[in-house]
Amino acid sequence: MIDKISNIYSRQVLDSRGNPTIYTLVKTSDGNMGFSFVPSGASTGSKEALELRDNDPKYFNGKGVLTAVKNITDELGPNLMGMNVNNLNEIDSKMIDIDGTEYKSRLGANSILSISMACARASAASNNIELFELIRKLYDSELNNYKLPNPMFNVLNGGSHAFNSTDFQEYMIVPVGIENFEISISAGFQIYNKLKKLLESKNYPTTLGDEGGFAPPGLTNEGPLELLTNAVSQTDFNLGSDIKFALDVAASEFYDSSVDIYNLKSEGKKISSGELTIMYKNLVEKYPIYSIEDGLSEDDWSGWQNLTKSIGKNIQLVGDDLYVTQKKFLKRGIDENAGNSILIKLNQVGTVSETIENIKLAQKNNFETIISHRSGETEDTFIADLAVGTDSTQIKTGAPARGERVNKYNRLLIIHDIIKDKYNYLPKNNIVGTYKWKYQKLE
Repeated sequence: MIDKISNIYSRQVLDSRGNPTIYTLVKTSDGNMGFSFVPSGASTGSKEALELRDNDPKYFNGKGVLTAVKNITDELGPNLMGMNVNNLNEIDSKMIDIDGTEYKSRLGANSILSISMACARASAASNNIELFELIRKLYDSELNNYKLPNPMFNVLNGGSHAFNSTDFQEYMIVPVGIENFEISISAGFQIYNKLKKLLESKNYPTTLGDEGGFAPPGLTNEGPLELLTNAVSQTDFNLGSDIKFALDVAASEFYDSSVDIYNLKSEGKKISSGELTIMYKNLVEKYPIYSIEDGLSEDDWSGWQNLTKSIGKNIQLVGDDLYVTQKKFLKRGIDENAGNSILIKLNQVGTVSETIENIKLAQKNNFETIISHRSGETEDTFIADLAVGTDSTQIKTGAPARGERVNKYNRLLIIHDIIKDKYNYLPKNNIVGTYKWKYQKLE
């Protein structure tokens, strides 16, 4: 089917932090349309594809994206006119070639991604299918069965997502033992609200962090795990079988590469990579933690190897800053046995087609794939369809609060019903541990 790009419109809009980002609308010769809103991160890996900002301190404190929008209007858009919107790989490749840099730094990964996402939606409309079905065709046209990702609810925030809180960035609850997605959402909601009441009873503030989690001050790095244990115990869900915990440590944020030391300010400690690994081992033995993301710095490859050797057979070790959704770093992790899972963020690499290729590479090498939002989010639900279309086992999209987080969960609920009505079966949650590591319950 030939359905040509006939118009590309882009403008500056705002994300969930009130910072500028890009909206793009693609129209085709057959009257189809696709849109996108591009997310933005606060805790970022140093080797992510470049998010182009204006850097004018008098305009949105330097965070404007008018230059990136101009790059779409003046350069990318005109070069894509007349291309078949259904040839997404060709569209993405052409944009990469036009930019001509390794990390899309000339035109901006945010400008390139905005077109790539919008073209994917326009292609789905052109084929009269859902976005997750279009992504499935790009991912694996032979795989017919759809599953839903396990939601990772970020309910307590620290690090760069909160003030005067823990060194660790995110504390998550994950309904790994619940097969029904709607019940999973209910579990997350119930635990989240029990946690709120628990915090109130201890006179902690219940203001929300960037991703909808609570951000109480003055806690040690273990403190949130104690609170979560208490909150889950007040529900009918079983901790350890129905519900497990996950951490996003974001260790690069408190790593001092000049002395090879991790500075845990909340505890007044400066420790080595090996000592931090022992801390994780102790926490995993004490609490039902099945996943640790960015447990060590993106520059601490030898530490990652030791961490994986130490506890990687038992839990999920996720590289975010370590891999930044980039093929060459993922390949290094696979070759060097550094980590066993990857966090997938569209804007770390900058195109839909590259994102899908990295997912396929990870899964082929027995790595779990976790599709993730960013702390600066939008109303765009693209990642929900991406998770379903690529058979990814988990999705990170924040707490069951704040509209830009909840709308991803709502989209997954709608996808659930679409699959039920169109394919005549009830999609179950994807089993965590599908690709490699397996905790005891699954063996």
